[in-house]
Formats: sequence, structure tokens, C-alpha cells
Amino acid sequence: MNIKPIRSDDDLLTAFRHLEGIFQAEAGTLEADDAEILVTLIEAYENKHYPIGPADPIEAIKFRMEQQGLSPRDLEAYIGPSGRVSEVLNRKRPLSLRMVKRLHKGLRIPYESLLGEGNYIE
Repeated sequence: MNIKPIRSDDDLLTAFRHLEGIFQAEAGTLEADDAEILVTLIEAYENKHYPIGPADPIEAIKFRMEQQGLSPRDLEAYIGPSGRVSEVLNRKRPLSLRMVKRLHKGLRIPYESLLGEGNYIE
């Protein structure tokens, strides 16, 4: 295939379709080289046109709760009494540094997610 720059969503779709056909190519082949180039081009286009912003701390906590089947009551060990948990989940109270450390250690939520934009530490 003649690989071209990705300048539009149509070009992106074409690149994805071609990549599907050669993604499992054996290392060292021309197809494997093409796949590597396409992945690089696709990533560059997506980063420019569809950037992913920093995680929202509350959404990160809710996501982990959903993943692990946790209730707000389960967060008391990390955040404090039920009223405080409710305030945090409803964005009425910021996370403290202590809460961030406990959530990271206990629930394995990345610091980057807990300290993301839109959050401030009290």
C-alpha cells in the first residue's frame, strides 16, 4: 500500500481498515513496517483531533467503584464518614491530600487521575 498522511476522518478510516489487514504481520516484513508507520500516523492524527483531557478525580473514583462493585459506604475507609463521602462524590468538598493517598493506596486509583484538572486539594 502507498501510505499517505492522514488529513481527514475519511483518511483515518482508510488507515484503520488497512491496519486491520496487516496488524498481525510477522516482524521484519514490509507489512509489519507498514503497520508500524500506520500506528504512528493514526496516533498523531487522533492526538491532534481527538485529544483526551486529564481524568476527572470524582469520575475516576466512581469508575473504580463500578469496577469493584463498591458502595459509597465502602469509601469511608479512604475518605471518612458517610457525610464526607457524599460531599466528595457530589463535588461539594475537595479531596484532601490524605484522601488522595488513601484512595491511591487502597483502591489503586492513579495519582494522575486523583489530582486531575477540576480538583483542588484542601
